[in-house]
Amino acid sequence: MKKIIISLLLLPSLALAGELEHEMHHNHDEHENHLHEMVDGQEFQLDKEKFNKFVSGLSNAQIAVLSVQGMVCDFCARGIEKTFKKDVGYLNIDVDLTHGKVLIAYDMSVLIDKSDVEKKILSNGQNLVDMQILSIP
Repeated sequence: MKKIIISLLLLPSLALAGELEHEMHHNHDEHENHLHEMVDGQEFQLDKEKFNKFVSGLSNAQIAVLSVQGMVCDFCARGIEKTFKKDVGYLNIDVDLTHGKVLIAYDMSVLIDKSDVEKKILSNGQNLVDMQILSIP
């Protein structure tokens, strides 16, 4: 009798776990079924119009120009934005999936650490290929 009672108590939680696993798998499938075009981010190409819009209104700032491999969709871009918006001294961010670039504006007082940036990009599932720092007086 005890085995039956224990089984009955576990059944609802097992059913719920199965539903959660199905939901997680379903959401993963939706992301995997996007048509992804891989951009390696190695060429130093910036969309001039987009860059000028990004830097307008910025002064006394530095911009980390990240070349990133593995950004393939809007989900990737939002993850990167969310990660870097938490940084102290953060001013603005722009993710360009077409060219594999991420622009992050920081206050001039911030010391931008390449290894820290690389870890953050890697934590989002992409690879940092190159990083350059530009200054806006």
